[in-house]
Amino acid sequence: MPLVAGVDSSTQSVKVVVRDADTGALVRSGRAGHPDATECPPQVWWEALASACGADLLAGVAAVGVAAQQHGMVALDDAGRAVRPALLWNDTRSADAALALVAELGGPAAWAEAVGSVPVASFTVTKLRWLAEHEPAAAARVTAVVLPHDYLTARLAAGGGSPLDHLTTDRGDASGTGYFDPVRSVYRTDLLAAAFGARPAVPRVAAPAEVVGTTADGALLAAGTGDNMAAALGVDARPGDVVVSLGTSGTVFAVSDTPTADASGTVAGFADATGRYLPLACTLNAARVLSAGAGLLGVDLDSFAALALAAPPGAAGLVLLPYLEGERTPNLPTARGSLHGLTRDNLTPATLARAVVEGMLAGLADALDALVGLGVDARRVLLIGGAAASPAVRAVAPTVFSVPVLAPQPGEYVADGAARQAAWALGGGAAPPPWTGAAASALPGEPVPAVRAAYAAARDALYR
Repeated sequence: MPLVAGVDSSTQSVKVVVRDADTGALVRSGRAGHPDATECPPQVWWEALASACGADLLAGVAAVGVAAQQHGMVALDDAGRAVRPALLWNDTRSADAALALVAELGGPAAWAEAVGSVPVASFTVTKLRWLAEHEPAAAARVTAVVLPHDYLTARLAAGGGSPLDHLTTDRGDASGTGYFDPVRSVYRTDLLAAAFGARPAVPRVAAPAEVVGTTADGALLAAGTGDNMAAALGVDARPGDVVVSLGTSGTVFAVSDTPTADASGTVAGFADATGRYLPLACTLNAARVLSAGAGLLGVDLDSFAALALAAPPGAAGLVLLPYLEGERTPNLPTARGSLHGLTRDNLTPATLARAVVEGMLAGLADALDALVGLGVDARRVLLIGGAAASPAVRAVAPTVFSVPVLAPQPGEYVADGAARQAAWALGGGAAPPPWTGAAASALPGEPVPAVRAAYAAARDALYR
């Protein structure tokens, strides 16, 4: 029974699964935490991965795939060491840099044409501009720029050597940098140079099923990919499926045979991990909105869900705009959250909890509308991620989304997708192995248009 491992190095933790390469059956797993921050020394990810694997988690594993959070700027010097802590996707300090870069190229449409996406503060290219402007001494030491999954894959391949000798990536993760064209599958080093003032080395782009190296223990290394691309593989998304993932961020994406180019910047025209495309819209505020609401009310998440379910749809007129850490959809990086429609009667713990859940999901429903507006086929929503297990989220989601909502069984779908990619690299073939996907159950409930309408009114008031 050949074994493969998949790694999910996310914002808050690293998860590792070991699965049967032929069937996808889970054999064992491990995890370790990451700091709760918007920047992180890459060495911390490496140490957490070692902790999650322990002494024997990877024993007998024939191939490994690494997926990780997209966009993070890992800037390496000529010895392969980070010149500063990596700036993560949710660090919004480069918001002004994003605006400047968009203007310099001639506007949003020019960026959408060049790389399929309009850069916002999340994108690597904006973080490089920020680094060049605010920390020029560190910028001057940069030899190579990689993404989190590139860094970990290179460290696994390098053993005790320099990761600079093993830099590879894939189309999916590269398409989130802002300097890679996913349609032509080429780096736009002119855009990189214009942003950073230099042309540091970038990883070679590997084919989807390519073996890019071996670990110190002799396991083959798959190309790896970004977390959303891996989740699409892990959940086995098909045409008509829209994946809504509720992690630290909220993402809405669908596998597509054709590229998208959204000049508004709402939908990023990413590539996927199989040679196709992954149009995606993202919100900065998802699962942590629920934990913040529970903290405010002084209850645990189970009690918070029970409170939300005790209130009616629409939360008696209370609406939350959950922009607690700025927002990407809509693109308001300096915005802050706000409550609307407060009255003496509706300011209760139950209605507040319901408004928190509805606000988080309504923002994601806006993201789904943006995909549909670009021609993406949306016949059903697959609800995944840590917050998808919340009874309140599962009850409220069908009232907010305009298409049926299904919940696959809880799982580590990013790590699973990385493991499936590893199995693909191990076995070769034209497509990933046809593992049996997790069963998905339809969530009961019907759309309640008034919920979206109230959210839209509060959102649109920001632009007046």
